[in-house]
Amino acid sequence: MHSTENNNEKTSLEKVFSITHLDLLSDAKLISELAAEINNLILINFERLVQLLYRIDVSEVKLKTLLKENPNEDAGRIIASLIIERQFQKLKLKSEMKNTDEKSACDEEKW
Repeated sequence: MHSTENNNEKTSLEKVFSITHLDLLSDAKLISELAAEINNLILINFERLVQLLYRIDVSEVKLKTLLKENPNEDAGRIIASLIIERQFQKLKLKSEMKNTDEKSACDEEKW
């Protein structure tokens, strides 16, 4: 096992992925925890961070642009905000798809 994470406690990333309500993604404590976790990955396992960002589908262009435009900002916080933004987009799309599917089902029942 190569993981340095405590198996009894969810990491901040796992918390972000388990969120199903859009409003919970704006929790300041979660964002701070996620930023700290990302800063830790930057220092000890950058390759793992890159893999996670790829898997999450964070825009590489957007990330590079934000990091370049904000050289004095905390990189972990910038990356955390992009991860949360991406998760927000996924949840919003999922919600919209669910509403579309429900509407389609109602329309089919009318026949």
